[in-house]
Amino acid sequence: MSKPKMDHATASEAFNKDENYVDWHDETLWFVRQKRDKASKVLPEWEALREAGSQIKHYVLSHLDELLIQFEKNAQQNGVRVHWASDADEHNAIVLDLLRKHQITQMVKSKSMLTEECHMNEYLAANGIEVIDTDLGERIVQLREEPPSHIVLPAIHLKKKDIGDLFHTHLGTEAGATDPQYLTEAARQHLRDKFVTRRAALTGVNFAVAETGGFVVATNEGNADMGAHLADIHIACMGFEKIIPKQEHLGVFLRLLARSATGQPITTYSSHFKTPRPGQEMHMVILDNNRSVQLGRPDFRNSLKCIRCGACMNTCPVYRRSGGHSYHNAVAGPIGSILAPNLDMTKNADLPFASTLCGSCSNVCPVKIDIHDQLYKWRQVLAQQGHVPKAKQMGIKAMSVVLSQPRFYQWSGRIGRTLMRSVPFMVNNGLNPWFKQREMPEPPQESFRDWYVRNRQD
Repeated sequence: MSKPKMDHATASEAFNKDENYVDWHDETLWFVRQKRDKASKVLPEWEALREAGSQIKHYVLSHLDELLIQFEKNAQQNGVRVHWASDADEHNAIVLDLLRKHQITQMVKSKSMLTEECHMNEYLAANGIEVIDTDLGERIVQLREEPPSHIVLPAIHLKKKDIGDLFHTHLGTEAGATDPQYLTEAARQHLRDKFVTRRAALTGVNFAVAETGGFVVATNEGNADMGAHLADIHIACMGFEKIIPKQEHLGVFLRLLARSATGQPITTYSSHFKTPRPGQEMHMVILDNNRSVQLGRPDFRNSLKCIRCGACMNTCPVYRRSGGHSYHNAVAGPIGSILAPNLDMTKNADLPFASTLCGSCSNVCPVKIDIHDQLYKWRQVLAQQGHVPKAKQMGIKAMSVVLSQPRFYQWSGRIGRTLMRSVPFMVNNGLNPWFKQREMPEPPQESFRDWYVRNRQD
């Protein structure tokens, strides 16, 4: 399902060719952002909840070794088998081994961004295992053979007509159908047989509780419950940062998660799993995949507080007008642009630059991650380690020379203003990236410094 990778700027340019579609995408995500604002303002204690969530996660990051061992011990006492994976390859191999031991070749899966990160579906397909995504949005993008464009709303980049055409091709619905209820019912009937006949189900994990050895999966469709309760083997997969210390802390995070993600007071299904039912096997796969490296980076460790609500994406002006697929990473948007370079600096060096650094992402983050600060710091790291294009390196060096010499800076400004007035085509052309999407401003008659010096005596 993977497509050839383009850098963010190139992919965004392709996305922006249909201006009406981009406007719709922008407005739809801003609508979700507004729902988040309304839901948060209903609670007088909202900021206290954010602070509590942030402090709990801060404690987690400082005590991960103890909490993970405590979780493993309690989970095993509950009858859950715990597996540890150092990277994506080991994670996928563990899942494949479990399926092969039970001679299972078909599996249902609820939404899991961790398995997207590991490219698990492709790996299992290459090894003869059919994986059916049962979250409606995930199933839609799976049928389209493309990755999710959003961590909470996987098919937010599609309109009803797109889905109607897709279902007509794959599910045999009426041509041209766009009624959401009709299309949803078609998907429900399509998936019902998958739930009943698959012996294995895989779910993600929103929160794992060290104190009890249990874990919580939050969905709006109940598909995780359907898969897990009907299957002979339930495999749950999580990054190690999903751990929280105590059961009582769930109240903080469940109130933050749904309001931040979709503006709901609570997720429709907050499913608590602790022990396998009689005759069922329950497995937990805990993944590192460079998270320990991020944990060791003082400037970026707070990114591991993320509870995957997607609020930073819904508010980000760049994400809303460039689309999730332009980020060429499992987790898109501002938080993904922090996490991706930790996995591979070379492949993902463009992503921290896909931001205006406006700070809106940090303002809406339910656990107070300093997202825009980390984006700025990643830019510094990437530039210092040579992971930015040569043209950008040369441009930065040139500006460093100009800005470090006041007289040269003043002279350059005068030359620039003169050129813009006298020969505007020198800057108003396709070679100037700024000009591609904007009208150039009228050049001032003088610089602010010249104005200040002239008026200072008055």
